[in-house]
Amino acid sequence: MSRQGSGWLCCRLALLGGGCGRKEEEEEESLELRCKEEPTCNGRSPLEVTVCQPSCTANGLKSPPDVPEEMRSLITLKKADPFEKSQANPERDSDIGVKGWLYQEVRGSWIWQRRHWFVLTRDSLDYYSNQEKGSRRLGSLVLTSLCSVIWPDKQTYKETGYWSITVYGRKHCYRLYTKHFNEAMHWACTIQKVIDLKPPVETPTQLLIRDIEKNKFDLEVVEQICQQNPILRYTQSPLYAPLLPFPYGGIDHNYHNGKSYSTLREEAVRLFHSLQQLEAVQDPVALIQGVLQTCLDLRPLRDEVYCQLVKQTTGTAAPNAPAYLRYWQLLTCMSCTFLPGMPVLSYLRIHLKRAQSQWPGTEVDNYAAFIWDALEKTRCREFVPSWEEIQVLMRRQEMLCTVHHPGPGSCQLPISSHTTADELVMKMLERLGLQESRNTFALFERSAHWERVIGGSTIIADIVTRFQNVSAKEPDSDPQRRLYFKLYCFLDTESVSAQSIEYIFLFEQCHEVMVRGHLPASEEDLQALAALRLQTLIGDFTTHSPCPPLDELFPSHVVESRALLTLKTSQPTSDAPAVPQGPQCFRGSFFSGTLWGHTAAAAHKQKAEQDQRWRGRLKEEGVLVMGAIMERWKGLAGYSRQESMAAYLRIARRCPGFGCTLYDVDFYISSTGSFCQKVWLGVAAQSLSLYRQGEAEALECVPYSQICSYGASDSSTFKVTAGDRDLLFETSRLTDITHLMNAYFRAAHQRQGQGPGAEIQGALCHSSVVLEPPSQPV
Repeated sequence: MSRQGSGWLCCRLALLGGGCGRKEEEEEESLELRCKEEPTCNGRSPLEVTVCQPSCTANGLKSPPDVPEEMRSLITLKKADPFEKSQANPERDSDIGVKGWLYQEVRGSWIWQRRHWFVLTRDSLDYYSNQEKGSRRLGSLVLTSLCSVIWPDKQTYKETGYWSITVYGRKHCYRLYTKHFNEAMHWACTIQKVIDLKPPVETPTQLLIRDIEKNKFDLEVVEQICQQNPILRYTQSPLYAPLLPFPYGGIDHNYHNGKSYSTLREEAVRLFHSLQQLEAVQDPVALIQGVLQTCLDLRPLRDEVYCQLVKQTTGTAAPNAPAYLRYWQLLTCMSCTFLPGMPVLSYLRIHLKRAQSQWPGTEVDNYAAFIWDALEKTRCREFVPSWEEIQVLMRRQEMLCTVHHPGPGSCQLPISSHTTADELVMKMLERLGLQESRNTFALFERSAHWERVIGGSTIIADIVTRFQNVSAKEPDSDPQRRLYFKLYCFLDTESVSAQSIEYIFLFEQCHEVMVRGHLPASEEDLQALAALRLQTLIGDFTTHSPCPPLDELFPSHVVESRALLTLKTSQPTSDAPAVPQGPQCFRGSFFSGTLWGHTAAAAHKQKAEQDQRWRGRLKEEGVLVMGAIMERWKGLAGYSRQESMAAYLRIARRCPGFGCTLYDVDFYISSTGSFCQKVWLGVAAQSLSLYRQGEAEALECVPYSQICSYGASDSSTFKVTAGDRDLLFETSRLTDITHLMNAYFRAAHQRQGQGPGAEIQGALCHSSVVLEPPSQPV
């Protein structure tokens, strides 16, 4: 199991442990919901609103003695006295919306259904023993804006033969059934309409946050509000209801990425229990990562956790004690991962200012200042921080990131949780002294088999975390996944100084493209380039130094083409044995089985012989090519490394495709898709080019001045409009092509001295689906 997964599991175990000793019948603490229009109880001012934790007696949890049930909870399930008849009349209410017979699911020692008369009013859903006047009301579910309805679904109907609707209230839910679909839909629509018309409901915490916001410039009033309301201060007691309002029931968040979650209200309560575990655990990293993962999966809980952390970092006796600093450390990780909503963000900033003014020069002051700065930079992360990142965040430090580049060596640079690809590119340019280069550089995700450019606004910490997650989940996956920095736009390859590191970049990337087979050149030129590569790596010809394998010097597809051509010219076409055609009457007999078995064995033997001949021919052609390269290498005696690199680039520049980035595409000759062929699409500084794969001369060249628009027409089709023609390319590299063209056009804007938003000459108009450029050009 990965560390990421174990962190979430550790958090879930802590969460689930929070309700083990809690009875079903326990009342929620008085963090209950109030209508937005409801005045403060007893006519007190907002400053005097006090919400106390419930007291505990021998018989369980008890509410404050002076607060009646209707003041502690807006939404209650009223149970009728079995010995007394209610005075309520199902026919007397003038606000009846809909009424009728429904089956209700009753859960006891077994699940069964009872038929009741249901009446929906503008305030509640009531059910009675029958529809007669004066009948006894058996129960009532008060409807508020937090109630929810699950609509009828076909699966339940297939399983039970009934159409089902479920109405969630504060403590319970009604599961109702009917045989008629239209009736079920009518009930669901009408109940949902009543819920939608209800005024918003707020918790006491929300009301107090609003009061603090109104008085944020008067710190004495803010301090008095916090002192008089225990719900805003640190507590060791459990929480029985969330601080913010959440809908009752679970609608669409119960199952997320293989993780089973309960309702948002229950998850909020369990998260508070998890927060309290931070004080006792020896290593809090797994617990912190689990809390962050839950907030990433369930977005509405982010504001709730921020409010819980503000509560637990307010009013502590010793805020700088290591146990209490754990809350600040989690708050630090939260601030570098998610931003809260605007009301909670303002409340958090007020809290940070108060903490700094109360505890100057302490660890609390340092954490508050760090969080304040982080909130200015944070954008929502794609992944939660890794173990390494959480550990450095707990110490308010930066982590080191390794960036590889062409040639030997790599760079280690400090990054924060907010460092973007653009910022890391600028750091690399400064580290390598490439600020004055006229070419453009970018970062790539790279492995042994693929690479893709990283968008300029991408957070590097997310990339690093993804690498670690893949390695943890798939230990046998590609071990060469890394960040790679290299030339991106080849704008000026002639004026690059031979003594600069950029010249090495140009040489290494040119050779990489050649070996990959994306440098259209003749076989003689490719052999000359391979020999110059050996002279650069080893020096003069020798048999004592180990020589790189052929596939690191020469394109493998050329060797395969030679071997295939040799086999075709030397192999007779009638080499394959004919398939025996026995009489149809013997097909099912023993003789038929023997005959067909013999045919299959012969076919298998023939295929094995063909594979062996192919491998032998491929090996022979490889030896011949390597011998030709060695002969050329011997003729380079005396060439220095610098001279070999210069000669290599001189030959490469003669190739028409030098400086192009080639992509394998399927090219549609007309916009109707009447004909298609596999070609290379070359993206260069001045134009787009089409090459037949393996050929040096371009089939067609389209200057950028002729391009009217370009972009994605669907998920895999790249469309270029040049004059009155539409060029359509089917490709899996759609994003990479668009990124690169954006970068070249932006560089053209800057060369002309125009702003990045100006149009270049030729009336260029980007399509509506142009993706973000990968990095800032230098």
